[in-house]
Amino acid sequence: MPRQKITFATVAVAAAVALLLAGCGGDSPESLLSSAKDYIAKNDYKAATIQIKNLLQKQPDSAEARLLLGQSLLATNDPAAAEIELRKASELKQPDDRVVPKLAQALLLQGKSKKLIEEFSATQLTAPAAIAELQTALASAYAAERDQAASAKALEKALAAEPQNPGALLLQARQKLATRDTDGALALLDGLIQRDGKNGDAWRLKGDILQYALNRPDDALASYRKAIEAQPNDARGYFGAVGILTRQGKLDDAEKDMATLRKVMGKHPETIYLDTQLAYAKKDFPKARQLAQDLLRAAPTNARALEIAGGIELQRNALVTAEEYLAKAVQGDGSLSMARRWLAMTYLRAGQAAKAQATLAPVINDATADPTLLSLAGEVSLMGGDAKKAEEYFARASKLDPTDGRKRTALAMSQMASGKLEAGLEQLQDIAASDTGTSADMALISTQMRRREFDKALKAIDGLEKKAQNSPAIGQLRGSALLAKNDLGGARKSFESSLAHDPNFFPSIAALATLDMAERKPEQARKRFEDLLAREPKNARAMVALAEMQAREPGDHKKRIVDLLTQAIDADATEAGPRVMLVDYLLREQDVKQAVSVAQAGLAALPDNPALLDAVGRAQIAAGDMNQGTTMLARVAALQPQSAAPLVRLADAQMLDKNTAAADQSLRRALELQPNLVDAQRRLIAVRLEQGRAADAIAIARTVQKQRPTESVGFVLEGDARMANKDAAGALVAYQSGLKAAPSSEAMVRLLTTLRSTGKGAEAERQADAWRKAQPTDIVVPMFQAEMAMGEKRMADAEKIYLEVVKKQPNNAVAYNNLAWVSSELKRDNALSYAEKANELVPNEAAFIDTWAALLADKQDYKKAIELQTKALGLQGNNPLFKLNMARIYAKAGQKTEARQLLDDLAKQGDKFAGQAEVEKLRATL
Repeated sequence: MPRQKITFATVAVAAAVALLLAGCGGDSPESLLSSAKDYIAKNDYKAATIQIKNLLQKQPDSAEARLLLGQSLLATNDPAAAEIELRKASELKQPDDRVVPKLAQALLLQGKSKKLIEEFSATQLTAPAAIAELQTALASAYAAERDQAASAKALEKALAAEPQNPGALLLQARQKLATRDTDGALALLDGLIQRDGKNGDAWRLKGDILQYALNRPDDALASYRKAIEAQPNDARGYFGAVGILTRQGKLDDAEKDMATLRKVMGKHPETIYLDTQLAYAKKDFPKARQLAQDLLRAAPTNARALEIAGGIELQRNALVTAEEYLAKAVQGDGSLSMARRWLAMTYLRAGQAAKAQATLAPVINDATADPTLLSLAGEVSLMGGDAKKAEEYFARASKLDPTDGRKRTALAMSQMASGKLEAGLEQLQDIAASDTGTSADMALISTQMRRREFDKALKAIDGLEKKAQNSPAIGQLRGSALLAKNDLGGARKSFESSLAHDPNFFPSIAALATLDMAERKPEQARKRFEDLLAREPKNARAMVALAEMQAREPGDHKKRIVDLLTQAIDADATEAGPRVMLVDYLLREQDVKQAVSVAQAGLAALPDNPALLDAVGRAQIAAGDMNQGTTMLARVAALQPQSAAPLVRLADAQMLDKNTAAADQSLRRALELQPNLVDAQRRLIAVRLEQGRAADAIAIARTVQKQRPTESVGFVLEGDARMANKDAAGALVAYQSGLKAAPSSEAMVRLLTTLRSTGKGAEAERQADAWRKAQPTDIVVPMFQAEMAMGEKRMADAEKIYLEVVKKQPNNAVAYNNLAWVSSELKRDNALSYAEKANELVPNEAAFIDTWAALLADKQDYKKAIELQTKALGLQGNNPLFKLNMARIYAKAGQKTEARQLLDDLAKQGDKFAGQAEVEKLRATL
């Protein structure tokens, strides 16, 4: 590898001034050549290059100058330009012994191995050093072309010409290393160093062997220091030193070397990589992330670059992006142990135990002696439901590293998972009390929170606080426990104490905002995120939180929400979340065109991101482009071959496109990955029914029953399949079996519907009344029963049930809206107040506004009724029923022209609107 020399700033300035004067003055070609040679002797190739170029302005045909310029360019890592100058030197009759070895090196550094072999394999030189240098270059070229025999022969010729040639001996050492002859390689290097202690290449290679082959980082660091001492301005020595210091946690020392490395070769990918590692080690994740993105732009397919970028995304909990980078890293280089470990952790956090297990499988066996890897395998097994295997892995990890509290903690957790709950908890308490680490404390708190033992959790949090007094997480944990105890005041104080340690700690800010909203203080909640943005203008999470709050508030806030999410995208361009959220919001707002545009722009910024591909696909389907939409969703499924969810979404699109065969295949693939995925089973039943295969549909439902014997869902699916096949009697049996398996409002509603459809209305009412007594907290069945009563004009019965519902659920806006309508039919005075309550609970709901407007018209408040109905039409302008109701209001108000215009529009819809009889009846009155 060529050397590189950069002088200190003062020397460089002085040299530049001197050279400028030389260029402008009358220095002779001889003096310029002499000056250049002096600079080369000092390894100051940049200064030498300037002098040589000044000389060439005066004597462009100077063969000596062309040769020296080629050598200088080669030394400053510009082999392409060096080749040009060296060929000119050859054309000007410089001897082959001087030109050819350097030209061979220039070709080799450009990766032109074939050209080097074709051009110089038969070249005969005379000087032993020149022969050795050329044959060494040829040996490297043959090796690059996988011709090991020719490579060995060329190296033999090099050593025969000059047995102590440094380049040839270095190549011989590398070849020994390739055959795992570490001792032989080190012996050669030690001999080289003994003869020339300033051979930086030998010191660097020795450092690599000590670091990577022998795992002796301290000795390796000493070798890299010798390489730096020999060639202080060659970046390669710093590469090794910074890497070791970073891994050893000696971050201040690493930063000193890194500062020099940035000056020497700041834009080199290896420099950026090491800078990224150092920023990661310092926990400066924003800087690390930016550097990682710079690195990926320079080397987008480099496995190590993808590894560190994925590790940073995992640290940020950006699991989709982390998976994308780390999967590519492992695919590119399966030996990257950290990439594999991080990828398994990514899958673990995403709840994909099977994929995590598959990732670790190549490196987990009976001989595995890495306790961290075994501990991770234990976590994966635990999530996968194999508590016995998890305990085995954790026990091995704990045995290998008995002082590590984290592994002892994992063993205790696995014991709890296998049923030894009290023993595991006791161990956690012992570890938390004796270990200075916090993993046992966190596990203990988590377990007690899950068991709803909040007082014990609070006591454990007190213990954790002694170890991490200044951590904002303590107040957050305590606040969460108090919130679970419904101690809202205590929770608020705890979250505020968390912010006293770190005013920008987002989880506590978000928790306080949630409390504010519960206390109907939206302005205060909003201000928390606005204040955070004032302190951290690029905080994308605060922007997203504000957008979510704005979406829940009454009124038209589309511009504000779009602006906030757009700002979040700009603040964190590599995060898919805000982009997907914006697409989803625009789709809800039926702004399909802009949704497609946002999704496609996101995909351009983050190609092959599964979340964005999914968003693009959904947006395209909403826009009616079924072909492109399904293609996109198919790509999502291909990018996540171990995940069933994308296949289910793809099947939905295929069903919408009436491609039942493709949907069938997608759902079967999903069930191969996750055999008990009820969402896929439900859809596959629908596909089978669409295909006229009722028996197959019932068979799938029976499979669900076996998989979920204590749930009603399998019986509900069987009942639905039988009803679709016009087997009402069989459906009733299935629904009743489901209710025996587990009380289910879904099963009960299906049973009641079936009873009514078979003329057993009285039986349905009897069963519904019995259900309401047995399940007093259920709302679903009473709401269904009330709707049936409304449909049958039994308004008094409906009123009674709706009053029961709003008593149980004072915030049930649907119940209040329907109660308003029923009360109006019964001529109750409070009908209008119920409509107002529904609209207060859920503002901007078109159906609720429609009811309110109709009741106002009944009260002859036509002005406000027209104003409200206009708003309803603004929210759902294509709803023909709202248009008909508006016509009714106009007719009552005496505005016959406006009413007639709306009715004429509805009449034009013909059979598309089922209310044409009502339209004609109203038109006849105008």
